[in-house]
Amino acid sequence: MASKLAVIRALDNTRTQLYHFTAIAIAGMGFFTDAYDLFCITTITKLLGRIYYPGIKAPGKLPHYITNAVTGVALVGTLMGQLFFGYLGDKLGRKRVYGLTLILMAFCAICSGLSFGSSAKSVITTLCFFRFWLGFGIGGDYPLSATIMSEYANKKTRGAFIAAVFAMQGVGIIFAGLVSMTLSGLFLWWFPRGSLDNPPFFVAQPEADFLWRIVLMIGALPALLTFYWRMKMPETGRYTALIEGNAKKAAVDMGRVLEIELEEEQEKVAQIKAANEYKMFSKTFWEKHGHHLIGTMSTWFLLDIAFYSQNLAQKDIFPAMGLIKKANTMGAVHEVFVTSRAMFLIALLGTFPGYWFTVFYIEKLGRFKIQLIGFFMMSVFMLAIGVKYKELKDPNQHEGWLFAILYGLTFFFANFGPNSTTFVLPAELFPTRVRSTCHAISAAAGKAGALVGAFGVQTYTLDQSTNKIRAAMMFMAFTNMLGFCCTFLVSETKGRSLEEISGEDDGEDQPEEGHDYK
Repeated sequence: MASKLAVIRALDNTRTQLYHFTAIAIAGMGFFTDAYDLFCITTITKLLGRIYYPGIKAPGKLPHYITNAVTGVALVGTLMGQLFFGYLGDKLGRKRVYGLTLILMAFCAICSGLSFGSSAKSVITTLCFFRFWLGFGIGGDYPLSATIMSEYANKKTRGAFIAAVFAMQGVGIIFAGLVSMTLSGLFLWWFPRGSLDNPPFFVAQPEADFLWRIVLMIGALPALLTFYWRMKMPETGRYTALIEGNAKKAAVDMGRVLEIELEEEQEKVAQIKAANEYKMFSKTFWEKHGHHLIGTMSTWFLLDIAFYSQNLAQKDIFPAMGLIKKANTMGAVHEVFVTSRAMFLIALLGTFPGYWFTVFYIEKLGRFKIQLIGFFMMSVFMLAIGVKYKELKDPNQHEGWLFAILYGLTFFFANFGPNSTTFVLPAELFPTRVRSTCHAISAAAGKAGALVGAFGVQTYTLDQSTNKIRAAMMFMAFTNMLGFCCTFLVSETKGRSLEEISGEDDGEDQPEEGHDYK
């Protein structure tokens, strides 16, 4: 049985060690890069409008189809990359394709900033091309990082470790705002506002064309800095033993990591491997794991409709909250500065704490409860904003901080809730041989929801119409309540080994007496 295999028993029962934190840092930097690359576009979209589409009536407005393309194309790439790399992670090994995602992310982040040509058509076309492939690389990081962390962690703190990897997404969002704010501040200092920024032109100064390019290219740095350490990580012991069937290599690799000697047990490995050879999407798979897969897919899909709509629409909602002034009162670079500052503050005070509340409480409350609480509270606050949006945006009826608090709480409960748990659960519920693929399918369902947000819900916020934003908020409240209901399709995984959860050990998960790996 898998629970009696020395390598797996050692991984499950070992105390928290330095290598756990090393794995969190290595995998987490990938998510830092992912979040920075996906969300920094929010801070510069209006600048692109001022530079390349000055004929639009409102300053900084892009045509709707251009806005959807620039923000949505990376999400399309991410969805496809998740499926592609998730499948390869099960077929070729987690480590073998792990470095490739970083190389692709770094290369395409640089190329996004070097988008060719000077006309709007050439720049936007090449920007969308490279952001698609950037998203493709980002997509691979989701299933691989989650699977690697879950297979390295011990069973008592596994949820917290996987959540900590994902929490680096919050740090990436903060840095997306901070970097854009800092660079735009420096540009304001170096290049004082010129006549082009004044009415009736509202066209950005030529120097502003460098700003958005630098913001995008900086996304390559964390990926490049992490590559060496990612390549030094050994393949996970579970993959080596249960998929490759190489008991000796698994024992040597994990023995080196844990700094203990482990028994090879080749015969047990062969027995376990033979007992779990059913194919993906076979009748046996659906009987054992079908409801879990439907649960992880549906909850992630519904969550990302709201989560990505929130993030991508920030630039349009900030003026209503009073966090930034109207576009026709600001220069182009100054607009980047105040938009980035608002994004930074919302992320720091609302988004970031939610991630780490999950890290600290996931092993106490469990994944199931946190996901239910998060979905429910998101619905409550989004419904409140939707119903009272007209009053909240009116400074004569309410202070701007009240709107900001309500909006920030939706981010807090997204991250102290389903945005974290939908990432954790697919890495725990499925057997080793299809874990990366099932996580990828679940994550891809999430990105399908994000596309609904980018191409559908976001369209309702672009005109800053009160009625349309109210409708968008109410729709997102409804999708969150559907997510609350779909959560009942998944199971609690707290405190159990991966093999017990997936049924690979036939439910036997009692560690043998006398074995406490330190």
